[in-house]
Amino acid sequence: MVEVPEWLETLAGRAAEIPVPAELRPPRSGGRRAAVLLLFGEGPLGPDVLLIQRSSNGRRHPGQPAFPGGGIDPGDGGPVGAALREAEEETGLDPAGVHVVGVMPELFVSHSDNRVTPVVGWWHTPSAVHAASPDEVEAVERVPVAELVDPANRLLLRHPRGYIGPAFRVRGLLVWGFTAGVLDRVLAVSDFDRPWDRSRVEDLPQEVLDLVSRS
Repeated sequence: MVEVPEWLETLAGRAAEIPVPAELRPPRSGGRRAAVLLLFGEGPLGPDVLLIQRSSNGRRHPGQPAFPGGGIDPGDGGPVGAALREAEEETGLDPAGVHVVGVMPELFVSHSDNRVTPVVGWWHTPSAVHAASPDEVEAVERVPVAELVDPANRLLLRHPRGYIGPAFRVRGLLVWGFTAGVLDRVLAVSDFDRPWDRSRVEDLPQEVLDLVSRS
């Protein structure tokens, strides 16, 4: 039996009950079913989470940091199977080293017409990871939770359309959009959360906007 840290059991239980904001509630019908893997492990700097940076030449969210994940195929058996399969394809991780702790409520991403289920996992036996699918992934990074909750690394980003959302500057990555929103809500119910300055608002950088305009 896999032993899961108490902090992660608590986090997963709370995350499963996080209310879905009105703008992320799935429609009654339509939308492509998808899943992402929020994979937590224990690294040299304490608990960490696995993120990928999508290829700048890719069709889906080019250049954006994200959780491993993608569409649910018929053979996946549901969100858990899809999240693990996609993570293996994108990062080369061994799914046998992952224990699924919980599943969060489905979220709707209108930009890509995806109904996304976040799957929370514990990386009890870490394996080497890399950009296993170069056409889709440029880099793979284990980001310490301590860096994510560091107030110096947190800010709000303003999109030209008026949308303002949370963001993180960590490991040379600017994490924003759907991924940052999920991280923000999950960290808020964790025991690691720290107060940060929500008056720190910046415009989405032009180089990011240029990539977004291609997707």
